[in-house]
Amino acid sequence: MAKEKFNNKYRIQSARLNGWNYSGAGWYFVTICTQDRLNYFGEIKNDKMRLSKIGEMAKQYWLAIPRHFPFVKLDEFIVMPNHIHGIVIIVDNHRDEAMPRLYQGKHPQMAKISPKPKSLPVIVGSFKSICAKKIHEYDLAFTWQSRFYDHIIRNEKSLNNIRQYVIDNPKKLGLDRNNQNNLIN
Repeated sequence: MAKEKFNNKYRIQSARLNGWNYSGAGWYFVTICTQDRLNYFGEIKNDKMRLSKIGEMAKQYWLAIPRHFPFVKLDEFIVMPNHIHGIVIIVDNHRDEAMPRLYQGKHPQMAKISPKPKSLPVIVGSFKSICAKKIHEYDLAFTWQSRFYDHIIRNEKSLNNIRQYVIDNPKKLGLDRNNQNNLIN
């Protein structure tokens, strides 16, 4: 894979599926991790997640997503010690403007690589932003990993498997790839 350059600097390729409309209706499984997978959100006790104050805040802002994005519904989710798993459903996202506003600045290529309005990256980015802002009032050290993982859910079997994975996640923390103890240094 050839590395792309922008403004004469290499940039990281997008993790999003090339050609997929992330602002269109769809079901998405999302994983958002803390920087260095540090355990800010609580701990697992007896196979149950026990949220810290910061974990409660993350849960509160996750549940608030549909208030800020009325075209979004949430399905199964869990706040884990160092990450959040959730199913985000974009149900109706008709644009309410005649012409989309595209980046018009000095570098027109930015329109191609910038998140589109009302898209999954904008939804997740907004969630991460408000969480970080409010959590910093309590703990200045908190940071998110810069990106997030998503999986497009394409059928009911996949949806049910993902729901079960989310529900079982606290019981399987020892096997989870987001478990800090499973990282290779």
